[in-house]
Amino acid sequence: MEKDKKYEWGEGVFTLLSWFRKERVKNAKVLVAGAGALGNEVVKNLALFGVGHIYVVDFDRIELSNLTRSVLFREEDAYNHSYKAEIVAKRAREINPQIKVTPIVGNLFSEVGLGLYRSVDVVIGCLDSRIARYLLNRLSLRAGKSWIDGSIENLTGVVKVYTPGMNCYECGLSREEFNNIMLRTGCADVVRTQSSAGRVATTPISASIVGALQVQEAMKLIHMEGEDESLQQPSPFKTLQGRMLRYEGLTNMMNIYRVASWKNTCPAHEQWNDIKPCQELTASMTVAAALKTIKKLLGVKSVEINMRNNKFIDKIISDRPEKEFNVMIPESKLDDVFKADKEMRQLSYRTLFHKNFYENIDKSFPYQELTLQQIGIPPFDVLQVSTEKGGYFVELTGDAPLFE
Repeated sequence: MEKDKKYEWGEGVFTLLSWFRKERVKNAKVLVAGAGALGNEVVKNLALFGVGHIYVVDFDRIELSNLTRSVLFREEDAYNHSYKAEIVAKRAREINPQIKVTPIVGNLFSEVGLGLYRSVDVVIGCLDSRIARYLLNRLSLRAGKSWIDGSIENLTGVVKVYTPGMNCYECGLSREEFNNIMLRTGCADVVRTQSSAGRVATTPISASIVGALQVQEAMKLIHMEGEDESLQQPSPFKTLQGRMLRYEGLTNMMNIYRVASWKNTCPAHEQWNDIKPCQELTASMTVAAALKTIKKLLGVKSVEINMRNNKFIDKIISDRPEKEFNVMIPESKLDDVFKADKEMRQLSYRTLFHKNFYENIDKSFPYQELTLQQIGIPPFDVLQVSTEKGGYFVELTGDAPLFE
């Protein structure tokens, strides 16, 4: 075939499948959280299927140990300490130049706006910790999206599909698991640096199998989204929604279990509806300008932005010796500050630190000249605001073109 000759990806291949809808796949958007072994396999398969736009989120860098089970990484990537998300995006575009792949180097919950979660068709979790799954579950529920969880260890793999109203990751946690997560994420007064998740022994085979199953479920959900019910044709798909598939490579066993745990009292069940888009709002605006814009949008006199996801910290105070450190960062950046500051790092081993933070931002906030992004609000986020007329959800819609 001549290089400059136009062709449609998958034409004459996937179009032979009775269930495949080319335009639906071409227009689909998928957010992949995690770009390690599973993320490599998931993004590779999404690219091969021709999914139109893939967003890859990961804050980590490539190590030599990743090479044994990550098909998209190369030795030079590890020596260059390249970001996983950026390399995965680059290699996926090499596989299929007709798709868009956007890397986001950052935390899935503090540096990815809820507007992006709302805009995608499905979320795929390729994560290695309970905390990350806990956070992804909450964000997916707020956005009203199903998410596909995958995990691997040794020759074992598990795939679960969580869907709002049917099942919830947080509902299935034991009391001990939940308390451990709260200890790591909910301490408001004392700084506790995040410990890295230990390496888990696994194989490239486990990653291949679980990543393939995750993408298979994603393709089902993409095709089921917006199905024309007037055709009155039964769906050919049977999904893992509300269920868990467990693959055991040691014994070649594969079983499916029901995991439809949905407790009405669970605090994670807070789907954010009636979100007001605002084309004038962006994360690059100052706090002062944003408050003014929101007041005008809602027709109110007072506005308070709730920062419960990522409080803004201006000072860290140590007990012994008594000393203040001016940091001026969102809480999600605190671990990086401790690692980078030699004095703070040394003190952290023998003293307690207290945070002076702002959980609500209004006209009394002393740093009005800072941008929303500087205080911890990512582009294309949805703000939870309180006013004298009640509570609202407002989207930073002005950032949407950044993700097109």
